[in-house]
Amino acid sequence: MSDVQTNAPTLSDDRLIVALDVPNAVQGLALAEKLGDAVSFYKIGLGMLTGGGLALANELKQEFGKRIFLDMKLFDIGNTVENAVRGLAQFDLDFLTVHGDPHVVRAAKEGASGKDLQILAVTILTSLDRQDLDAGLIKPGDIQDLVLERAANAFEAGADGIIASPQEAALIRALPQSEGRLIVTPGVRPAGADLGDQKRVATPAQAIADGVDHIVVGRPVYHAEDPKAAALAILDEMRSPQAQRPN
Repeated sequence: MSDVQTNAPTLSDDRLIVALDVPNAVQGLALAEKLGDAVSFYKIGLGMLTGGGLALANELKQEFGKRIFLDMKLFDIGNTVENAVRGLAQFDLDFLTVHGDPHVVRAAKEGASGKDLQILAVTILTSLDRQDLDAGLIKPGDIQDLVLERAANAFEAGADGIIASPQEAALIRALPQSEGRLIVTPGVRPAGADLGDQKRVATPAQAIADGVDHIVVGRPVYHAEDPKAAALAILDEMRSPQAQRPN
């Protein structure tokens, strides 16, 4: 466990969040050991929840100084969401996702009251396209327009930030409501990487240039032969001239 190094600013950059989408905490810790000081921010999602995910989050946070994004995408009646968030907020986490419906966001913010936990609202999953939305009986309209509407509504409900695909990032950053709020994007893939089940993607450099605060990358890192080298390559791209935001 001592191989999981604490943050090293010369290598890590907390704009990169690596998704620990592995089956259990043992494998998650092993991956963090491989990544060492290259990564300072980790996402732990539903897939690892029953495999010791909360224990791993606490270990990485408390023992190794890593930042933690708990990706639960909570959705329920307001009272249930508020109570769930209040319980999770005791773990001293950094980010927590909830669905972007205003009543859910308001309840989550109430549950996180008095804590540093930031609530991120999910707009439309990056694995979905218009055909998927039709099957789910989501109202007609262009996906970008729907994402913008949900983002604006979530910001007005008090969300600290939103989750959207990098393809909508520039439009969201242009919203007046986005000032001082976070944009966090999954669906980021280095050029030439396998897209997997993601349908609305962009490269790390393009996402940063479009105003994203944090990118979330999973499979291109943990499926790599050398995960640390893969993470460092993404960091290099994020710091490249192509990632500079236009004035």
